[in-house]
Amino acid sequence: MKPAQIKISAVYMRGGTSKGMFFHRHDLPSDPALRDKTLLRLMGSPDPYAKQIDGMGGATSSTSKVVIINPSERCDCDIDYLCGHVSINHPLIDYSGNCGNLTAAAAHFAVEEGLTTQPNWQVDEPYDVTVNIWQSNTQKKIIATVPCLNGLPYVNGSYSVAGVGFSGTKMELSFLEPAGAGTQGGVLPLNEEITILSMGNEQIEVSLIDAGNPTIFVRAADLGLAGTEEPSALNHRVDFLQRLETIRAHASVLMGLANDLEQATFDRPATPKIAFVAPPRKYITSDNREIQADEVDILARILSMGKLHHGFTGTGAISLAAAANIEGTVVHQMLVNSMQKIRIGHVAGIMDVSAQVSKQNNQWTVDSVTMNRSARRLMEGQVLVPNAE
Repeated sequence: MKPAQIKISAVYMRGGTSKGMFFHRHDLPSDPALRDKTLLRLMGSPDPYAKQIDGMGGATSSTSKVVIINPSERCDCDIDYLCGHVSINHPLIDYSGNCGNLTAAAAHFAVEEGLTTQPNWQVDEPYDVTVNIWQSNTQKKIIATVPCLNGLPYVNGSYSVAGVGFSGTKMELSFLEPAGAGTQGGVLPLNEEITILSMGNEQIEVSLIDAGNPTIFVRAADLGLAGTEEPSALNHRVDFLQRLETIRAHASVLMGLANDLEQATFDRPATPKIAFVAPPRKYITSDNREIQADEVDILARILSMGKLHHGFTGTGAISLAAAANIEGTVVHQMLVNSMQKIRIGHVAGIMDVSAQVSKQNNQWTVDSVTMNRSARRLMEGQVLVPNAE
């Protein structure tokens, strides 16, 4: 007699401004189709009410993610990290791109699960563990530095991530050679800083950037926006969201990420991301703090899975930092001064990202992008999935 529900070992984790369910690969079905069917059911998708009430998903793009970890098959990495963006309304898990925020949680998970080699440490003395991550979605390497104490990641620090209600411990993430992960065409997939998208009777200038994840950048002014908007002001505007999706879908086809507009919208909702940018100006954050124009280098808002993100995505920040260092992009045009370290003014506050970008033989290359995040293990145990007859 079959049990009513299947038990699967899992860990619920926060990384940066995202949350997700973490699994060892060996605890999930080996068949990808059965694995994804299982993961969709435990997350509560697809849900016609868009709430994921009968599952572990949080009903937003930031909280409807799954992560699969296994000891790396590469000699230069500790773990292989696969991230799935779980659609809330549709029976789909999009593995086309990474989650930069959950990269921090993946590094924490690796230390806590004994998948790394720890240096010799003294009781009550802090130390760092370096976690070498192979990002399976993008086929790129990431190096994470995890502050530890007594054998485990330290979480009681004073470092704040804009968009997270509690402080944590700062950890550094270095994304090595992140360009070309999605398109295989380098940081500028079309080898041009500005692309004119033609969509029926409308044309719009965009910058198509592939670093971290493929990302489309549009001037906020070209959308009739100031760049200071909050999600609540735009996420109910069906016409606006549809216009952004139309731009995203056309750019997806142009970059070779989808065969047609329908495939871009329905089969690849997670990437490419689309963001709009504006020059610095004073604005109020989602927690009612006033940010002055001289505190940021650029204003940016990004969409994730069709809605405005409550902060800014980690991979979007990687693309933005790369584009900021490439003359002629719409991102570079918004900057008062060019610099490697960019202070992004987003919905929830400020995010610092540094990029090492160079130009050789008339080709732009991105050596690395570095950002700081925090992470924490929230829950561990077993999730339950109804046993289908």
